Amino acid sequence: MNDIKIGNITIGNNHKPFIIAEMSGNHNQSLDRALAIVDAAANAGAHALKLQTYTADTITMKGAFVINDPNSLWNGKELHDLYKDAYTPWEWHKAIFDRAKEKGMIAFSSPFDETAVDFLETLNVPIYKIASFENTHHPLLIKVAKTGKPVIMSTGVSSAEDIEESVKVLRGAGCKDLILLKCTSTYPATPENTNLNTLQHLENTYNCIVGLSDHTMGIGVSVAAVALGARVIEKHFTLRRADGGVDSAFSLEPEEIKALVIETERAFLALGKVQLGIQEIEAKSVFFKRSIYVAEDINEGDLFTEKNLKVIRPGNGLHPRYYFELLGKIAKKGFKKGSPLTNDAIN
Repeated sequence: MNDIKIGNITIGNNHKPFIIAEMSGNHNQSLDRALAIVDAAANAGAHALKLQTYTADTITMKGAFVINDPNSLWNGKELHDLYKDAYTPWEWHKAIFDRAKEKGMIAFSSPFDETAVDFLETLNVPIYKIASFENTHHPLLIKVAKTGKPVIMSTGVSSAEDIEESVKVLRGAGCKDLILLKCTSTYPATPENTNLNTLQHLENTYNCIVGLSDHTMGIGVSVAAVALGARVIEKHFTLRRADGGVDSAFSLEPEEIKALVIETERAFLALGKVQLGIQEIEAKSVFFKRSIYVAEDINEGDLFTEKNLKVIRPGNGLHPRYYFELLGKIAKKGFKKGSPLTNDAIN
């Protein structure tokens, strides 16, 4: 698979993880707060800032549904009202994107219908994200693919057949650069239902870069995902969970995003290559491995025994592999207690 270049960032298996801070509705309908979230994400080292582009009316309609799930963060809310609270006003997008670019971040969004794609094209976004709940919305997939820009698609709430069909739709409509994200669409998700072993399956099946849209608490799952091949990590982000907001309960705070950037990069760097020999950087440490030393004075003609030989540090003497071979043999010369046993002891 080919690397994907976005601005000054390259996404690929041989490149550090691409960390996306998802603002979602955590701006709490304040543009000033939205801009503060951008600043905090940039200061924490996130590579990209992502919005969601929809209105309550482009995603649902008044009276369509009331959430009745005691386990949901949004229990009792009408769907239309939830999206009205959560949406990012379209007139804010340019200011938010401009601030992100000023801070050196890539700025883009998840469109939720075709009109959102038309709008985002006026802002010249460099990449698109397809949300899990929209990944079977074929008219939207085609519209996005036809822009010719890279596409990130989450794979939550999808059957294997859904994913295969959606990938075919995207590629058939002109998408050349595709990234698939493993995603569990519960809010929050748990480590147990994240199933990171799916990452390699997605990469092998679709020959594309893979990543994780992570709704779990903390950063451990994301770090593990990088070790298993994820090169894109998306996390919801807020200033403080205590401030409230539709997604605040499972969003990271600035210090956590900073830790996410640092620790996922460490996980990536630690992967390296298959390495079984002594590395150059370890060469000096070889001295401190064990070797065979003389534990009692030995005269020429004495037998080597468990009493007069010992395997200790440092490594100046014979390799420990010779210890059992030496026992019972005759010393060809004398050795003082505390001296390393050398090759001329038996040769």
